[in-house]
Amino acid sequence: MATHSAITYVSGTQLQRLQGANIAVVDVRDDERAFDGHIAGSMHFSSGSFEEKLPKLVEEVKNKETVVFHCSFSQVRGPTCARILNAHLNTAVAEGKLEKVPNIVVLERGFNGWAESGRPVCSCQDLVCTHTA
Repeated sequence: MATHSAITYVSGTQLQRLQGANIAVVDVRDDERAFDGHIAGSMHFSSGSFEEKLPKLVEEVKNKETVVFHCSFSQVRGPTCARILNAHLNTAVAEGKLEKVPNIVVLERGFNGWAESGRPVCSCQDLVCTHTA
């Protein structure tokens, strides 16, 4: 049984290299996503309702190799939600409900850093974006 305890960070460049692999990008911003756009292919799980939607997120990410969290700057909401998911998944592994915990990382500088670096931004209104970068 593989469990993980430390949350690490990934740069925008590293995330771009990972895109297309078996990853999930989880945007935990609240209303900003609708106005500012989002990373193509990301899922929206607002920090304001994160814990109540945790079972749906677990279902979405249980077979992923890596889960990348971000908020606007990845200083509070992104890391907090990453820790919540990590703890939840580690408990599920310990209880035999899940085989392994994916690598859980946080995007350095968040969405704002991603967009300011000129990386692609999608403006669809889908909760699970199906567009690619």
